[in-house]
Amino acid sequence: MTGPLLSAKFERMSDSPFELSIVMPCLDEARTLPTCLKKARDFLAAHAVNGEIVVADNGSTDGSQDIARSFDARVVEVEEKGYGAALSGGIAAAKGRFVIMADSDDSYDFTGLMPILEKLREGYELVVGNRFTGGIKDGAMPFLNRYFGNPVLSALGKLFFRIPVNDFHCGLRGFDRQALLNLDLRTTGMEYASEMIVRAALLNLRITEVPVTLSPDGRDRRPHLQPWRDGWRHLRFLLLYSPRWLYLYPGIAMIVVGMILAGLLLPGPVMVADGVGLDVHSLLVAAMAILVGVQSITFGFIVRMYAMKNGILPETGKYEKIFASVTVERMLIFAAALILVGTGGVVWAAQIWSAKDFGALDYRDMMRILIAAVTCIVAGLQLGFAAFLLGVMQIKHR
Repeated sequence: MTGPLLSAKFERMSDSPFELSIVMPCLDEARTLPTCLKKARDFLAAHAVNGEIVVADNGSTDGSQDIARSFDARVVEVEEKGYGAALSGGIAAAKGRFVIMADSDDSYDFTGLMPILEKLREGYELVVGNRFTGGIKDGAMPFLNRYFGNPVLSALGKLFFRIPVNDFHCGLRGFDRQALLNLDLRTTGMEYASEMIVRAALLNLRITEVPVTLSPDGRDRRPHLQPWRDGWRHLRFLLLYSPRWLYLYPGIAMIVVGMILAGLLLPGPVMVADGVGLDVHSLLVAAMAILVGVQSITFGFIVRMYAMKNGILPETGKYEKIFASVTVERMLIFAAALILVGTGGVVWAAQIWSAKDFGALDYRDMMRILIAAVTCIVAGLQLGFAAFLLGVMQIKHR
């Protein structure tokens, strides 16, 4: 990852009254908030860090706000509900050059923030904690999250976006505040953690990770996290931000498999084992795969263009060249060619039927012709409609 030079970072330190802001999202954390605030305050004092503590309160009704003020923390009231909304509000109000965020449930040790701050001082713009290398204490993470949810989602994130982070959902992380604000993060729920990492990688921020320890939280109630719902929201986010993996690669795979199967079955049935053969029914499945693949690829193309135009995904020279070469007219010409080929197949089938005086025909031979013809026609229509949708997407806004 590339990023601003280290010297440039520290030249801008004077723009902020503090070097570090410690931001804690809070929703009814009166039981654990005092411990977190004391540890954060002790950390700043022990290491002579010029910093502040910001509690981003998301509507607490247990007096958490007064507790925070009693520790000289600054309370930021965030009305919009959600983990991401609370953090966004706290980060926006922070005055530090750097921000380190962590939950206020005492699951992370605020006295051990120095490794993160040191990485930020080195010039990294996002430093993410890794609980799997730092240690997860007994009872700190549910079995399903530890051995399935977090590893799978983190692996998908690394696969989709090639990010050097192995724990996408660690709640302890630090970042250059201005660099993070430039990411224009938009989610308000737990998926905010994934969005931060993905957007940082897409915009080429310098990213690293450090080992951190996760302890059982000190709450006397159930956590706000809902594993299945929040896991789905993370997965949905990763897919929405990766049109390649959501649309393009599955579409290519379906077309390739469909074309191979269709190429084998168009001449006639294929025996794969004694008494087991593939015929027109399998050819119909191959045709469906091809059509779904065509639609999936066009969706991916249009979604990528939309995401780039609206700042969701960054513009890249590679995609700009592709978009410039694919015009409405070229897509319509290709669509018309497919429809013409398919229409020719239908006419051929009609001639065969006419030669039989419109009587009975060989079912399998006729279906082969019609399946191929209809597949071409439908694929052509799909591309034609997609071409005009592309035209709408290419209209420039003043």
